[in-house]
Amino acid sequence: MDVLQIIRMLSSIYPMSEGLKQEFYKNIRSIELQKNDILLKQGEICHYMYFIKKGALMGYSAHNGKKITTYISVENEFVSSITGLHGVSPSKETVVAVEHSVLLAMHNDVMQQLFTVYFDFNFIFRVMVEKYYRDAQERSYIIRIGNARERYMYFAQTMPGYMERLPEESVASLLNIKAVTLARLKKQFAAAAKPQASEDEEKCRQLDHHIRSRQLYRNKKISLTSLSAELGIGRHRLSSLINNYYHLTFSDYINSFRINRIKEQLKDTRVLQRHTIEMLANDAGFASRSAFYSAFKKETGISPKEYLQRLAK
Repeated sequence: MDVLQIIRMLSSIYPMSEGLKQEFYKNIRSIELQKNDILLKQGEICHYMYFIKKGALMGYSAHNGKKITTYISVENEFVSSITGLHGVSPSKETVVAVEHSVLLAMHNDVMQQLFTVYFDFNFIFRVMVEKYYRDAQERSYIIRIGNARERYMYFAQTMPGYMERLPEESVASLLNIKAVTLARLKKQFAAAAKPQASEDEEKCRQLDHHIRSRQLYRNKKISLTSLSAELGIGRHRLSSLINNYYHLTFSDYINSFRINRIKEQLKDTRVLQRHTIEMLANDAGFASRSAFYSAFKKETGISPKEYLQRLAK
């Protein structure tokens, strides 16, 4: 259970105290859902705040026999009942997994206790709520005033890669357009995107070569902003390239270079006679042991220890 993933994300908002970190380790549980599994039914009390480690969830309300999608959330986002936040009232939406998902959950009672003890938790949660409010306001704005094409473009730009991944009927409901309209727009944009896809592929080859040849990934302070400035590519454009072409976040993209370097080094059995694997991780650009172990398991599906054991065989 990768609680560290949540801690790192929340600490980027505001530094978490050691006491609060330990509370997270003690009080978070893991939940696994298969596609179409229901996490919460309309009318039930939502007792938890969920963090999506893997997968995607959809919230919808039923009205006159029709499903009205209210949100779709994916990896590295927090989810709870919007209408029944903190379990104060029954939820007005059903929450269902739209693909195989792994969640980390904290009970509302625990959260309320932590609010009374830790200022950092109050501050972090306030920032999270503010961000959600801004996102929800923008989403409702585009749905109210934009036409179908504008809504489609908004979703494609703000959630790159997910148009193909998520069920069409759910996306259509979220954007308040008919499924047949969504299918038509997808075909139109796919045809228009072919020349762009070829250009993006070439740009990504150049990007890979630039990072690999200069070993930029070894710089622990590399960021999307610094790399976009070095390449002369807009920050949003660079992020879109990486998200759409590799289906990776910038952090995961850079970590893939680091991990590949380490895996190449480990092919030489003499390397670990002179260096520890933590030394190799540091040299490859990882800022901490925990960041390396988390990224390695995310990339390979196994821990560094298990990987070494397999190499030994």
